[in-house]
Amino acid sequence: MYDLTGFQRDLLYVAAGLDEPHGLAIKDELENYYEKEIHHGRLYPNLDTLVEKGLIEKGEADRRTNVYSVTRRGHREIEDRLQWEDQYVDDTL
Repeated sequence: MYDLTGFQRDLLYVAAGLDEPHGLAIKDELENYYEKEIHHGRLYPNLDTLVEKGLIEKGEADRRTNVYSVTRRGHREIEDRLQWEDQYVDDTL
């Protein structure tokens, strides 16, 4: 996970929090969080990077719509990241 950008980490976290989301559902969640538009040219290449790294899988809902799911490795990476963050962030914040 250390080699991911912050945006890629956010994509992974959102994909983990939704049930097999399609790209536009992930995009909508991140636009709400970032409070600005995310262009397809940024979204899909970064999702493809996560697929290439084995952190998410891409499947087809239909001929036009892909769905994404986090792999076991992706879930392990998220868990490791959260444990690493816990070392530095006080729970009382």
